[in-house]
Amino acid sequence: MKQAKGMSLLGLAHRARKVVSGEELVVKEIQSGRAKLVILAKDASHNTAKKIKDKCQYYHVPLRHVDTRKTLGHAIGKDARVVAAILEAGFAEKIAALLYE
Repeated sequence: MKQAKGMSLLGLAHRARKVVSGEELVVKEIQSGRAKLVILAKDASHNTAKKIKDKCQYYHVPLRHVDTRKTLGHAIGKDARVVAAILEAGFAEKIAALLYE
């Protein structure tokens, strides 16, 4: 239930243009310091998951997981997405609380 609320809020953040998706864009936002929260699908490839986890850890960006790439893509109104970054602190804080593992 909480994950559904988190995905709903993620959709709202996307409509407010505060979300980027795709591995390269997310890595760029993490490195620039604009990413406040990163959401990674649990079914991401090993290499992608390791790259995103390492970047988040190095740059001290919180990381949360969702079950599948389809869940993440559906939340932002796109096809399957493996990773997304929230760029606004208010959205990031609330989504992180709802997706807390």
